[in-house]
Amino acid sequence: MDLGLRGKPAVVAAASQGLGKAIAWELAREGARLAICSRDEGRIRAAAEAIREDTGAEVHPFVCDLSREDEVATFVSQAAKALGGVDILVTNAGGPHPGHFEDVDDAAWYATYDLTYLSAVRLIREALPHLKRAGHGRIVVMTSISVKQPIPDLILSNAIRMSVVGMAKSLVPDVGPHGITVNVVCPGYVGTTRTKELFAARAEREGTSSEAVEEDLVRVVPLGRTGEPREVGALVAFLASERASYLTGNLIQIDGGLYRGVF
Repeated sequence: MDLGLRGKPAVVAAASQGLGKAIAWELAREGARLAICSRDEGRIRAAAEAIREDTGAEVHPFVCDLSREDEVATFVSQAAKALGGVDILVTNAGGPHPGHFEDVDDAAWYATYDLTYLSAVRLIREALPHLKRAGHGRIVVMTSISVKQPIPDLILSNAIRMSVVGMAKSLVPDVGPHGITVNVVCPGYVGTTRTKELFAARAEREGTSSEAVEEDLVRVVPLGRTGEPREVGALVAFLASERASYLTGNLIQIDGGLYRGVF
């Protein structure tokens, strides 16, 4: 299937590793031209080089702390300049720290608000003029299955990510007349460094091994395994494509069947 992504300028945030990198890689395989960012200059340059070598795609790496308004504005401006515009935006950021309600203080709440919520708001705000000019823009907002089914020991993620969904859903009717779609992707347990860190933290707390924690959690996944980052990347590439031109305002989980709700 030709997704119609060849030559499309795409901006992917937090793409030096994990899901962001997998998404950028999949877009590159489909022929998109990329701008990617990370706080770590070495990692983002290495990711860009690896994607270029594998796909032959045009990839521009930038350093950006997504919790800082000025750096987000600079990143999107530089990305648009390097790519000649923005047709596709994937909002993404590192996950909040784990913890129960009584484990986190105001500083943690504010930090999560800046990184998880305001990063998405600011990326969209800066990219929107470019997406409107494109006339067929795609916004894909990365969240977590926690917005449909709260995850134990992730109070910060469970709470703040729901605000991201509210913002994204509210955006749909505002940008639809400009040909822009907005969809939210909700991954479950996917084999990334972030997931392994969460397994390790829970294992330490419970006095067991990361392997035992993973086995226990995967037991309730109907497909019986964690997902692969490339599988999430493939979904995002489709949502960013011409083939998804009538899909907007959706929350799409990719979780191996973990979520059991009807809606």
